[in-house]
Amino acid sequence: MENSYFDLTIHRLSLILQPQSISMNKKYNFVLPVLLALCVAFGMLIGMRFNPYNRPVQKDFSGKFNEILELIDMAYVDTVNINNLTEDAIRKMLMELDPHSVYLTKSELIASMQDLEGNFEGIGIEFNILNDTILVVSPIAGGPSESIGIRAGDKIIYINDELVAGKGIKTTDVRSKLLGKKGTKVTIKIKRKSVESLIEYTITRDRIPFFSIDASYMVDKTTGYIKINRFSAETYNEFNKALSKLLMEGMTQLILDLSGNPGGYLDAAIKIADHFFDKQKLLVYTEGRQRKRRDYYSESSGLFTNGKLVVIIDEGSASASEIMAGAIQDWDRGLIVGRRSFGKALVQEPLRLSDSSEIRLTVARYYTPIGRFIQKPYQNGSEEYYMEMYHRFSNGQLVSKDSNLFPDSLKYKTFKGRTVYGGGGIMPDIFVPLDTTYRNQLLADINQNGLFNSFTIQYVDNKRNELKNKYPDFKIYDKQFQSVTLKNEFVNYIQQNGIKYNENEFKLAEKIIFNRIDALIARNLFGDNAFFKIINEENPEFLKALETIKSNDFLILN
Repeated sequence: MENSYFDLTIHRLSLILQPQSISMNKKYNFVLPVLLALCVAFGMLIGMRFNPYNRPVQKDFSGKFNEILELIDMAYVDTVNINNLTEDAIRKMLMELDPHSVYLTKSELIASMQDLEGNFEGIGIEFNILNDTILVVSPIAGGPSESIGIRAGDKIIYINDELVAGKGIKTTDVRSKLLGKKGTKVTIKIKRKSVESLIEYTITRDRIPFFSIDASYMVDKTTGYIKINRFSAETYNEFNKALSKLLMEGMTQLILDLSGNPGGYLDAAIKIADHFFDKQKLLVYTEGRQRKRRDYYSESSGLFTNGKLVVIIDEGSASASEIMAGAIQDWDRGLIVGRRSFGKALVQEPLRLSDSSEIRLTVARYYTPIGRFIQKPYQNGSEEYYMEMYHRFSNGQLVSKDSNLFPDSLKYKTFKGRTVYGGGGIMPDIFVPLDTTYRNQLLADINQNGLFNSFTIQYVDNKRNELKNKYPDFKIYDKQFQSVTLKNEFVNYIQQNGIKYNENEFKLAEKIIFNRIDALIARNLFGDNAFFKIINEENPEFLKALETIKSNDFLILN
């Protein structure tokens, strides 16, 4: 192509300068070769300057793909949706790279950003569908529903004059009807206990916070607890408030729960980790084929640089969670309790496409401060990559620390000389096996059918005023409420919902069953902190973290 472009230039210039006849004056016979040589040189300069092939090579990646799509559109035996075919091809292509490079349509991107940005726009309620009716579990604090008087227990019967009760409405339908742009209005009619007629509200939609801190409370006079469910754009601000409040309440040691936290924004995790370190501590670094090494340091002395710190992780803790746990472990700043984390150390960069869709392309790897790369293998494809979690269970890695074997090549030393490991996640300092003693078919059936949640919602809905009068605050509820008295009611409920009851299996799991019922009723009455205060009473990872923070294990860090 380059030669063809150059030859064409010379041909056109030579035509311009071609002599009119063979009998031209002899002096031109001498001048013409000179002029021709100058023109050839000029043509070479022009070609070199304007020839696009002399610029940085722009590869044509789309030609064959577009050609195939055109042939399918023109000749395939059936009608084909070319847009869907293109998007499926993009997804499969990215899947061949690694399990975390993904394609998002415009609508998928909006939903994803709502989650990571930590807010959405709507009327601000937590709801459930109970007996084919939308039940308000709780109005979100500070949201438009709370401000106009919507209460927990209200049942939504109409939305914009459309009957929605008893019509088989699904969760996705509720979201599509109640979510909407800030400033738009929606009218609902609700049924409230003790009120005969329906109550009508017109609600102006607004921006609703979507919290990433599940709970923060004082376990005892000196020990604080914070659970982070993901790292969103608002997590740092939420964490600042929670940490400051606990410090004002006398906290000198902290349990940070990252179990089940799948990650999120790298920046949010780094800014939160800042609170645990003095200035200029390397927290993580990233590097890729087209991305030079970039180091991330703590920027200022944080609010909690000296107190005892225990971090809970498990097989669901990934990405940004592992970055934080890795930095704390490498610097011997605290102890990690739980089970080996997921093992994701690939960094995705969002790249917007012309139709407002997006690919999130893996552009770098991240490494812990001492240089550990903790990404688990993905060379055998995405299906096998995610099946690895089931393999951990089947080969005993979730119940035995000794089953998590690492070769010497993956052994590292922390800055104080302790042995830690790379490859396939963060291995905790103190292993807590998955408790399988109470797991059986009855408990699995109850969980899979969502009967804990539906039973407790219905129970509170029927007795809300009675419960509020009897237990005006959580402390009284925690001391006096006994869910064991609900055994017969609960057993009848699960049988009515098609669960085969087995008394021996119930006895084996009854401590967990009653703990779950206690916690869910508390959440309906008093909020998420109440739920976690009760659920943690039977949570092995939390109990081990509490034991660790009160023990002498921290002497190894001094």
